[in-house]
Amino acid sequence: MSTPQNVHPLTQDELKTLVGQAALQFVLPGEVVGVGTGSTVNKFIDALASMKEQIKGAVSSSVASTQRLQALGIKVFEAADVQSLSVYIDGADEIDHQGYMLKGGGAALTREKIVAAQSKMFVCIADESKLVDVLGAFPLPVEVIPMAAARVMRQFAAMGGMAKVRLKDGQALVTDNGQHIVDVTGLTIHDPLQFETEVSQWPGVVTVGVFAHQKAQVCLLGSADGVKILRF
Repeated sequence: MSTPQNVHPLTQDELKTLVGQAALQFVLPGEVVGVGTGSTVNKFIDALASMKEQIKGAVSSSVASTQRLQALGIKVFEAADVQSLSVYIDGADEIDHQGYMLKGGGAALTREKIVAAQSKMFVCIADESKLVDVLGAFPLPVEVIPMAAARVMRQFAAMGGMAKVRLKDGQALVTDNGQHIVDVTGLTIHDPLQFETEVSQWPGVVTVGVFAHQKAQVCLLGSADGVKILRF
């Protein structure tokens, strides 16, 4: 899948399409597949429609993904009705060389982490701009109960971070779970496991967007040379 010379390099959108299609190789016939959220996952959902007759359906991590799956004729199950999933396929805002990820740019991090936790394998699909040596350049999303937002932001300030409540149309964004998102910049996360464990224990934090305990086992990385497969 290399790009011939004298041809325009693939756009980011084309790279997303490539990895979305490549992810089909991890979908097992007869199973229910875990499906994440975001622009790259939308490409996977579109590709999944080509084999919808071969799978039982999907468990989705967001209202938006559920609507897209259903529009393509793919049955969507509630997470509570499926004991375990063979694979969960989702994107990432950042992924490091150990498979630890930073996620939540699409505000679906809590449901993404729930579905990831009931899956036997996490396959991350991303373009190579998302591969980093250390997590933290992308703003860290943290879903919080609204009354705790101000105190959580002060705790991040004490760590050297700068936090603000995510807005939509001038108002605090409300997640599918009825909560708010705090985005934190200025952090360098050298120990994702320890960081996720610590912040998850702060009162009022619903989910922190570091996926270390639910890390990726495989990353399909879209590059100018095609799809690279990284295993962790």
